[in-house]
Amino acid sequence: MFKTIKSDLPASIVVFFVALPLCLGIALASGAPLFSGVIAGVIGGVVVGALSGSKLGVSGPAAGLAAIVLTAIGTLGGYENFLVAVVLGGVIQIILGVLKAGIIGYYFPSSVIKGMLTGIGIIIILKQIPNFFGYDEASAWDLEFFEIDGGNTFSELFSVLGNIHPGAAVIGVISLMLLILWDKILTKKSKVFEIIQGPFVVVILGILFYTFTQGSNLFAIGDAHMVNVPVPDDINSFIGQFSFPNFSAISNPEVWIVAFTLALVASLETLLSVEASDKIDPNKNVTPTNRELLAQGTGNILSGLIGGLPITQVIVRSSANIQSGGKSKMSTIIHGLLLLISVVLVPALLNKIPLSVLAAILLLVGYKLAKPSLFKKMYALGWKQSVPFFSTIVGIVFTDLLVGIALGLLVGIVVILLKSYQNSHFLHIEDNSNGKHRIKMTLAEEVTFFNKGAILKELDSLPRDTYFEFDVTKTRYLDYDIIEILEDFAFKAKEKNIDIKLISKRGVVENPASFIEFFKLRPKSKISLS
Repeated sequence: MFKTIKSDLPASIVVFFVALPLCLGIALASGAPLFSGVIAGVIGGVVVGALSGSKLGVSGPAAGLAAIVLTAIGTLGGYENFLVAVVLGGVIQIILGVLKAGIIGYYFPSSVIKGMLTGIGIIIILKQIPNFFGYDEASAWDLEFFEIDGGNTFSELFSVLGNIHPGAAVIGVISLMLLILWDKILTKKSKVFEIIQGPFVVVILGILFYTFTQGSNLFAIGDAHMVNVPVPDDINSFIGQFSFPNFSAISNPEVWIVAFTLALVASLETLLSVEASDKIDPNKNVTPTNRELLAQGTGNILSGLIGGLPITQVIVRSSANIQSGGKSKMSTIIHGLLLLISVVLVPALLNKIPLSVLAAILLLVGYKLAKPSLFKKMYALGWKQSVPFFSTIVGIVFTDLLVGIALGLLVGIVVILLKSYQNSHFLHIEDNSNGKHRIKMTLAEEVTFFNKGAILKELDSLPRDTYFEFDVTKTRYLDYDIIEILEDFAFKAKEKNIDIKLISKRGVVENPASFIEFFKLRPKSKISLS
């Protein structure tokens, strides 16, 4: 792992600056202590990062769980009771990993996963615009459309217009321009600019800007627009930031309901993020999903035991890691160590970082996830790929991650059914010299009840006085539902003076009296013709 440290160390610094505001912001949105987000970030980086089979995936507190956590803390009567559910959720995840439930992640279409990445990119941009211009926006870390504070993504954007903070906006714009310059030009000029990452430079610039403008009436940035890490007075107050689960609440049925909810949602988000990060990994590494569930479960047990939020693998940090050139899991582990070191040794320095600078970093991450070229590429692939892709994006932007994924998956299933409807058979038509239409229908390799409509439509449309060849030589499986259609058709064919020639591996039959008898079928069975 240390062989790639030259790439992993700079990447870990970028991930650290992306993760820090997310850890704090998600804790704030969850109604949990701010330090709980940092705990989850450290464990997600160091513990889960070490145990996971993912080289580039990064774990930590997830925005998608914020609403569940906020509700659960109130329902269970306090944060300590909620931590019991986090521990139990981790145990359930380990059980899911042992039961090989990780295979679920492989059943999501590529178009839906790409739509998820793009949708998250768009929502990151929309949510970070307020912070970028210095608008005090507590919901910037809440990735749902309808926000906890009662507004929504677009209402907050309109609120920015009358609430731009000059100092935050100026350093935000400078940071974004410098990041683009660094990414597009400077890194191609010298290797020095690859080693020293642009995000690190703009953070230092942001701290200097804050320090030198404090006396300014126009550009001074207030505390509401700054990173807000808890600053302990001594070792005792630092230890006092940890919370511990109240295991006497384990007999409460609602604790178990929350635990199962957290385990299922966190596992699903993790598997989706694993699939997505593997898709954008330039080295095309494949993450073992069952091992990932075991790692996540272990992380959640530890996080719950010392007061942290629930953990999942998260695509925002994972994509930042990949975009920054991370090569191995060392970048993930180091980012977790940086989180721990920074909140222990230099929390006051972290609180001098303007949120608009971190927003600039996230805006670039969001843009790379939602590049316009990807929209063109998916559109060019045709409606079968583009419709699930765009449906997923719309669902994520206007609802939340899981609803958006569910919408994209539903649309993807409909597309599959339509494809199955269209591809059940091939029809070849030619005229014969004797005046009869000669029509040949060749069935696909596998024909199920999904294909009933398409086949029935073709058979009903056959004109009178037709010579109809029905070829099943390539068909391996045939549902009984299709045989029933053919049985009815054989009866109607006599009325329309249609001659039938059945071609199969079992032989050729002219005007079969009964398709059921020919195939020796039993009702509601899937018949092998091979």
